[in-house]
Amino acid sequence: MKRSITSILFLALASAILFAQQPQRQLTPEQQAQQAATREDHKRMMELLGIAELRPGANGSNPQAPNFANYDEAKVKSYSPLPDPLTLKNGKKVTSAKVWWNQRRAEIVEDFDREVYGRLPKVTPKVNWEVTSSTKEEKYGVPVFTKQLIGHVDNSSYPAVTVNIQLMLTTPANATGPVPVIMEFGFIGPRPGAPAPTALPANAAAPWQKQVLDKGWGYATLVPGSIQADNGAGLTSGIIGLVNKGQPRKADDWGALRAWAWGASRALDYFETDKAVNAKMVGLEGHSRYGKATIVAMAYEPRLAIAFVSSSGAGGAKLHRRNSYGEMVENVAAPSEYHWMAGNYLKYAGPLTPNDLPVDAHELVALCAPRPVFISSGSTLGGIPAGDGWVDAKGMFLAGVHAGPVYKLLGKKPMATTEFPPVENFVDGDVAFRQHTAGHTPAPNWPTFLNFASRYFKPPVARR
Repeated sequence: MKRSITSILFLALASAILFAQQPQRQLTPEQQAQQAATREDHKRMMELLGIAELRPGANGSNPQAPNFANYDEAKVKSYSPLPDPLTLKNGKKVTSAKVWWNQRRAEIVEDFDREVYGRLPKVTPKVNWEVTSSTKEEKYGVPVFTKQLIGHVDNSSYPAVTVNIQLMLTTPANATGPVPVIMEFGFIGPRPGAPAPTALPANAAAPWQKQVLDKGWGYATLVPGSIQADNGAGLTSGIIGLVNKGQPRKADDWGALRAWAWGASRALDYFETDKAVNAKMVGLEGHSRYGKATIVAMAYEPRLAIAFVSSSGAGGAKLHRRNSYGEMVENVAAPSEYHWMAGNYLKYAGPLTPNDLPVDAHELVALCAPRPVFISSGSTLGGIPAGDGWVDAKGMFLAGVHAGPVYKLLGKKPMATTEFPPVENFVDGDVAFRQHTAGHTPAPNWPTFLNFASRYFKPPVARR
């Protein structure tokens, strides 16, 4: 494993150096127009909220910048006490699972809906899934069936916006029954704008898809950009624009994270109709911004069985109040990222602060209970930009720790320790945690996650 991680770290460093040596690409007219429209929508939302100015975020990559991000634990500023997930708004303590399900959980959801991620519309369009191709092939030495699917979203209410969700599903051809599936927020084919793939060293870890197939499970890829664009200019299109009939958002309307999570729910709708899939054993994985979407989807979609939340940072599993390490609330509220959240979230980058939020990320993790969640990240090893300090591993670990009382109330195991662990130490529990040394990537934590998931997933035996 150490050789594998070393190889991955070497590739991450090499990629960072190569990227730094590349000349800055000129934006196309289309990209320039997109950025202008994004800035205009961001400005409109600030005016709607009566905000004149936002505090600047941190610079995560330039140590010479005056606002360079803090990666020193000794410089973390004190923050207000975290909201208690087991105290009702009226001050009474939650002492039973019944009160959690009937009262407290709904209070927390309402605060996240209004102030952080935005409200899902009361009515969303139906999705008609079409299998556009079905192929029997061999993947990593395993016979499989691969289906390419398009989820056609009903746009009869506003034909000017079309949404077609892209999904790919691969299942073992020799399975004796429905299999568990791990779904990733990702890309089908090469990632747009990504460099050409480089062959991994012979001792590198196997691709996650092979690791999944080796367990007799299936895997799927859901394309978030086919649900909702990853920019503010796209908020009047995609599923958000379709439901709003092309009009700009209100302050508590859903952002892209909730939209992507909605798309994951629609994929689950399809899995429930596919006889090759055990729809009660579907896990979701996402990295970085898609790690944020993964923990949001897990919190809101009770049919998801398990989540692998990789390097999600601020707006994901990191505590908002721990705003003086790595990525900050101010970064998420900036024009480059605000579209992920509800418009109301901007308030906490000016004039309010993260300490004023009625909820925090530990309560987002608690909304996943009693289902298992694996929180993952890289470490600060490798320097900038190869390290993963930006996402604040400790801030995410602490969110898992402080979700523990809810897991315990519901009869599940909280994290085995409240002390931040050394790198590459697995912290057990139904909320689990591990950080690796290979930078901003989920790759080294896939084997740990799949072993973790094996406790909960029992596939039929596949004949090879």
